[in-house]
Amino acid sequence: MSDRTLLLVEDDPQDEFFTLRALKRAGVCNRIDVVRDGQQALDYLFCRGDFSSRSGSALPAVVLLDIGLPKISGLDVLSRLREEASTRHVPVVILTSSDEPTDLVRSYQNGANSFVRKPVQFAEFARTVARLGVYWLATNEPCAGQ
Repeated sequence: MSDRTLLLVEDDPQDEFFTLRALKRAGVCNRIDVVRDGQQALDYLFCRGDFSSRSGSALPAVVLLDIGLPKISGLDVLSRLREEASTRHVPVVILTSSDEPTDLVRSYQNGANSFVRKPVQFAEFARTVARLGVYWLATNEPCAGQ
């Protein structure tokens, strides 16, 4: 399980801290890369800009993607990932505090594999993130070539 990378796309430093803490407490020892806006997420995934030296064949096992991101929204990031053959099958979990029904619908329309609302209470947030990490990094079988 530890050779599979998780990409966290989160602009809120507190949510980033709590997510990383919850994954560590759950025993997730995988590499976790963090980017803080939609442009960085696309640059990471398509090996551009600051990430041009990253190997394009080393796609993350899962992307935890917030919706409300600076520069490019999470939904636009998701849409762009699904347009490209090289990233079309990368699992994307929308992890958001949004309770807008349209965000849920648009996430699935744009190709999200899962939509999870961030619980307000830390204990429930930690349990939710831990389950996501264990499922996507240890339980889920990735698409061939991932």
